[in-house]
Amino acid sequence: MPSLGGATEWLNSEPLGPAELRGRVVLVNFWTLTCINWLRQEPYVRAWSQAYRDDGLVVIGVHTPEFSFEHDIDGVRRATTEREIDYPVAVDNDYEVWSAFANHFWPALYFVDADGVIRDQHFGERRYEQSERVIQRLLGVERLFVAVEGLGVEAEADWDHLRTPETYLGNVRSERLGSPDRLPLNHWALAGEWTIGRENVVLDQAGGSIAYRFHARDAHLVLARGARGPIPFRVLLDGEPPGPSHGVDVDEDGKGLLQDARMYQLVRETDAVRERTLKVTFLEPGAEAYAFTFG
Repeated sequence: MPSLGGATEWLNSEPLGPAELRGRVVLVNFWTLTCINWLRQEPYVRAWSQAYRDDGLVVIGVHTPEFSFEHDIDGVRRATTEREIDYPVAVDNDYEVWSAFANHFWPALYFVDADGVIRDQHFGERRYEQSERVIQRLLGVERLFVAVEGLGVEAEADWDHLRTPETYLGNVRSERLGSPDRLPLNHWALAGEWTIGRENVVLDQAGGSIAYRFHARDAHLVLARGARGPIPFRVLLDGEPPGPSHGVDVDEDGKGLLQDARMYQLVRETDAVRERTLKVTFLEPGAEAYAFTFG
C-alpha cells in the first residue's frame, strides 16, 4: 500500500500511516464530491465501514478534486457531513496520494490486507457483492451481506434506460454542443450571454439558460456560483414545470437555488423514461456550470 503522507489535511481522524494501520485490513476509496458514480457507491462504502469496523476494517476516503472549486476544504467538510461519513478522510489537494497509487478513476477502491499488500481493486460502480466478499475474506469472517438502499442522489441508476453519457461543458473536454433551436439527443446548448472557460461555462447576464436533450431517469448538473450570493434558477421539462418528475434540488414548479458548489439533481422521472428536453434558466448572473451527469 502506498503512503498516505501526501495528504494536505485529514477529516475525522489524525493522520494515518504505517504505524497506525499495521495489522489492519484497509479499504481505500478515492472520491470527489461532485462525482455521481461515487455518490451512488458511497452508501455501500459507508455500510461496510459500519458493519466491519469491529472486525478490524479501516475505511479511508481519499478526496482528490476533479474541478478547481473542489479544493475548498469547507466544501469537502460539508460533503462529508451530508453523506454521514464518519470514517477517516484524507484530503488530497496536491494529488500526491492519487499519484502514489497511480490512480486514474473516481471512484476507486483498493483492498489492502493486514500485511499492507493491495489484494484487489475496483474502479467505478457496481460489483458490490464481490467487493464485500473480498472484505470478508481479508478479515476472515463470513456472514450475510449488509443490506443497502441508496436514497435521493445515492439511488442506483436506472441502467436499463440510461442512454445519455456524462457531458463536460468547459472547452477542454466539451463535446456535442448544439443549437437551442434544434437539439438532437445527447446534445446541449446555451442561450444568453455566457463565457466558455477551460472547465466551465459562466453566465454573464441574468436570464441565460442551458438546454440538454437526454434519455435517462435522472439528470444532474454540477454548479458553483463563484463569489456571488445565492442564484435562483428554474427548470423546465419539454417546456413545462417538472411536476412529480422534479429532482431533489428543485420543487414541482422547477424552482431551485444555487448556493453550495456541488452536483444538483434537477430531474427524477416518475413516468416511463423517454427522450426529454431539460432547460435550466438562471435568474442572476454568475452561475458556473461544469458537467451534466445522468442516472
